[in-house]
Amino acid sequence: MRYLIVGLGNIGAEYVHTRHNIGFDVVDHIARERELAFQSARLADTAEFRYRGKVVQLIKPSTYMNRSGRAVKYWMDQHKLGLERVLVVVDDLALPLGKLRLRLKGSDAGHNGLADIQQQLGTNAYPRLRFGIGDEFPRGGQVDFVLGRWPEEEQPVVDERIPVAAEAILRYVGQRPSQAMEWANSQ
Repeated sequence: MRYLIVGLGNIGAEYVHTRHNIGFDVVDHIARERELAFQSARLADTAEFRYRGKVVQLIKPSTYMNRSGRAVKYWMDQHKLGLERVLVVVDDLALPLGKLRLRLKGSDAGHNGLADIQQQLGTNAYPRLRFGIGDEFPRGGQVDFVLGRWPEEEQPVVDERIPVAAEAILRYVGQRPSQAMEWANSQ
C-alpha cells in the first residue's frame, strides 16, 4: 500500500522558509527525521520510506504553487492512487498560527495551490492538512505576508508545530482517517 504526501510550496531560494512554503518545511522535517534525501524527479522532488508496512512517498512539486495540481495528478496516476491515499500539506490564512486542520475534502478557500489541485483532479474531495499561518497583515498586504519569512517572535511556535504536523501525517498513514482527524484537529 502506498501513500502520497504532498508538501506545497514555491521553488526558489527566495521562498525558502516562508509562510507559503510550510508544506515543504513539514515534509522536509519528515525526511530529515528519517535521514532521507529528496531526488529530483518529474514535476517534483521526491523521497520514500516505509511506515507500518506502507510505502510513503513525500513530494515537493517543482512547479510553482499555482501549478501544483499537475504534480499531484502525475504522481497519483503513476502509482494508480485513489484520493484516500493522498494528503496535501498547505498553509492556511484562516487558522491561527500553528493550528492544524485535517480534512478529507473542502473548498480551496482562495488558495491557488489547492485550486489548481482541485481543477486537475476534478474534485475537492482530496485530503489536506492545513497549517495555520495567521492573518496579521494590513489591508492589501496578503501577498507580502504569505510570501514573507516568519518573524523572530513566531519562529519558536512554527518550530514547535512542524513536528506535530509531521505526527498528524504519520497518523493519517497509520490509522483510520477519522482517528487521525480527531487527533490532529485537537492539537
